[in-house]
Amino acid sequence: MNIALVAGSTRGTGRGIAVELGRAGYTVYCTGRSTRAARSEMNRPETIEETADLVTAAGGTGIPVQVDHLDEEQVKALVERIEREQGQLDVLVNDVWGGDRLTQWNVPVWEHDLGKGLRLLRLAVDTHIITSHYALPLLSKKPGGLVVEVTDGTKRYNDDHYRLSLFYDQAKTSVTRLAYALSHDLREYGCAAVALSPGFLRSEAMLENFGVTEETWRDWIPNNPTWAVSETPAFAGRAVVALAQDPDKMRWSGQSLDSGSLARVYGFTDLDGSRPDVWRYIDEVEEGGKQADAADYR
Repeated sequence: MNIALVAGSTRGTGRGIAVELGRAGYTVYCTGRSTRAARSEMNRPETIEETADLVTAAGGTGIPVQVDHLDEEQVKALVERIEREQGQLDVLVNDVWGGDRLTQWNVPVWEHDLGKGLRLLRLAVDTHIITSHYALPLLSKKPGGLVVEVTDGTKRYNDDHYRLSLFYDQAKTSVTRLAYALSHDLREYGCAAVALSPGFLRSEAMLENFGVTEETWRDWIPNNPTWAVSETPAFAGRAVVALAQDPDKMRWSGQSLDSGSLARVYGFTDLDGSRPDVWRYIDEVEEGGKQADAADYR
């Protein structure tokens, strides 16, 4: 039996990862703050119970646990429960975010709301560190464990691009560095840590923002050609499954990875059978000036 903890799996990439781990037969602890009884400050309808149900429907076992990953006692209790019920932890996915409503785009730091910016950093970085602090003693008990730090943008891209807000920029680059640091802590235990970025994500919120659905998503392409190379949350989920099941996963430890690049290595596809590769598209076409059809990057 394989056991995973997907911290921040209420929606988006976290939900996609949790469901694909379930499809691979994992027991998945699905954590977040939004439940059927109460919404988090995100004030969105998705819940951890829905995610857990999707995990179970996919063939795994989904276990919803309401956790605020800034609360050390709650995180400690979560890991103690996993150890008590399962005796092991094979995969930890740190996907806690919750900063969308706090980010002020294209605003210099002296004009950005300081309280919102600092709250964003706590949600994006402190939650990951707290969760790793309590979960890694269990994960590192046996070789082969995997930690996935979910971020936005590869190291290569983020190193050369300002991410339109000092706070967002710091959050996403910090998470990549966390994976690098964790890889050093875990090396002697035979466990790997990687940073993983999805591409242009067709999350619930993004589809809603663009006024489309998963069935009509192509209607937005005329407004943004890069949307033609977008992907579902399942694509990053399949990347995590491929990494988790790779007996040679240590070759990736400490690296910044993305779903499109890993699809070329492992051969998995998105739900429609394509392999969207948005970061390569941005590099070669959007910024590099190459004349190419977006279909060549799917």
